Amino acid sequence: MADQITPTNRPMARFVERLSRARGEKNSETLAAGFLLAATLIALIWANSPLGDTYQSFWHTELSVTVGEHGIALDLAHWVNDGLMALFFFVVGLEVKREFAMGELTDRSRAAIPIVAAIAGLVAPALLFLAFNPSGPAAQAWGVVISTDTAFLLGALAVLGPKKAARLRIFLLTLAVADDVGALAIIAFFYTDNLDVVPLALAFVGLGLIFLLRRLEVWRGVGYFVVALFTWVAMYESGVHPTLAGVMIALILPVYPPRRIEVERASDLTRAFRQSPNPEYARAARLGLDRAVSVNERLMRLYQPYTAFIIVPIFALANAGVVLSSETLKAASTSTLTWGIIAGLVLGKLIGITGASAIFARLKPSALSPGLTLSHIAGGAAMSGIGFTISLFIIDLALDDELLADEARVGVLAASAVAALLGWILFRIDAKIHPPKAEASLRILRPVSAKRDHIRGPVDAPLTIVEYADFECPFCSKATGSVAEVRKHFGDDLRYVYRHLPLDDYHPHARYAAYASEAAAAQGKFWEMADALFRNSDALEPDDIDGYARELGLDIDKFDDDIRTGDHVVRVEDDELDATSSDVGGTPTFYLGRGDKNLIRHVGPYDAATLIRALEES
Repeated sequence: MADQITPTNRPMARFVERLSRARGEKNSETLAAGFLLAATLIALIWANSPLGDTYQSFWHTELSVTVGEHGIALDLAHWVNDGLMALFFFVVGLEVKREFAMGELTDRSRAAIPIVAAIAGLVAPALLFLAFNPSGPAAQAWGVVISTDTAFLLGALAVLGPKKAARLRIFLLTLAVADDVGALAIIAFFYTDNLDVVPLALAFVGLGLIFLLRRLEVWRGVGYFVVALFTWVAMYESGVHPTLAGVMIALILPVYPPRRIEVERASDLTRAFRQSPNPEYARAARLGLDRAVSVNERLMRLYQPYTAFIIVPIFALANAGVVLSSETLKAASTSTLTWGIIAGLVLGKLIGITGASAIFARLKPSALSPGLTLSHIAGGAAMSGIGFTISLFIIDLALDDELLADEARVGVLAASAVAALLGWILFRIDAKIHPPKAEASLRILRPVSAKRDHIRGPVDAPLTIVEYADFECPFCSKATGSVAEVRKHFGDDLRYVYRHLPLDDYHPHARYAAYASEAAAAQGKFWEMADALFRNSDALEPDDIDGYARELGLDIDKFDDDIRTGDHVVRVEDDELDATSSDVGGTPTFYLGRGDKNLIRHVGPYDAATLIRALEES
């Protein structure tokens, strides 16, 4: 699907491709949030300028598409809200499915707190809103306060949040995915009017055809596009909001780790093209590479930049242009609708998310990830009140009265600004009350766990070495000799714990090697594989690692499948998050000491004699 689209062959596509690369950098979310904020400000300036009349007239310009006697006529604002936003919700659906299949939500215990917090963050705002607006037309807008704008949230966190926010960011991302699921369900069940069964049945026929195309392994994007367009039109005619067609199509598309047989075929086709570069081999190689990666991940990679940098800003431009006249502001200042939205987004999100997290952590203290505190969650919960995109979207569905809609938009804009400010204040207060201590930054963040960690030696040994290492790092390979001498010196009084920290910028094979070690661990051979990887740190291509797996007698098919599963990815990333949150920037890094918690980072040489002396003095 979409294999004919190459994002580098047109000026706009090249521009979006550059933005897409920028999104992978350290402060990626700030860029998307900046585009959204700029579009919002332009809309407000345009609507309140001497040319303000042109704002309304432009977005109410009618555009019709007809085929024979049938057609759809909508103004530009509704083409954006009903048409372009279908692609936005399509990407949201892709992300939701991927997270459940291969991402953060695969580990149910890890996702428990953010999911519970997300549910509370849906319910509490709605209840607060209904307390202000128990009846009447305004009560229909209760869905405005349920959702969080992920782009604005992560952008605000990057700019206004604490420096060491890796764990909080993962928590908020997981919460946002669960939040999106709830918001989509609410749109589907509570904002659908005048249901027409026949077009709805045709929409499901379209979804069935997409599923059939998938089963028949049709890869050309044209077929999918035609059927998706048919499904969107049928959904529109049925009375169900057509953007939900995007979500349902996304949930049908498969997501899976790259399969070995397809990766090998892609490699063979690429090799054939390199040996005989001609159009036929070029096309075969491109299709082979596409098929090695799931449709879900390819389409996310293709469309996510377009939704983040073009579609969502256009949506903001079309919907955020509220005329902030004295009459509008006066009406909003006394409107229970406006204050209900502000209370729901600002207080409801803060109380719901923080309260649910505190109760869950009280009942199960181990559920909170290391380094993630309730005070940080409170700051993130406050920023979750930045509703914006889906809030503005639901205003269009819930309110027909334009005066009420303007009051609601003022509430969303005000709530988003207050929520960002409140989050910043809470983070500042926490930094004042709990200033970072040098000793704390040197203390290990996550205690050693016999259930989770890879431990060599007696699990209850009094002395402990924890090493954050990279299988391709030559210094880590040399350090294995020092560790072996230390283990021999202390015998059963020492346990050695290995944790992953692949340095992608310097060691391109280290991450794959880390996944391979976890795949070997699934067959009870972690340490044997780790030893083999360190012995051959200069030969860590996939074929090399497969050779080591065969030498260890591993089930190769299971090994290759396990390398690419979400469980191992999360395990490695979890170790990385711990290291990043502790300012560990290089390998090898050692923590030494007694027990599970009181381990201090070793600074200085890591030869055997130095490590032995440090352990004896601990």
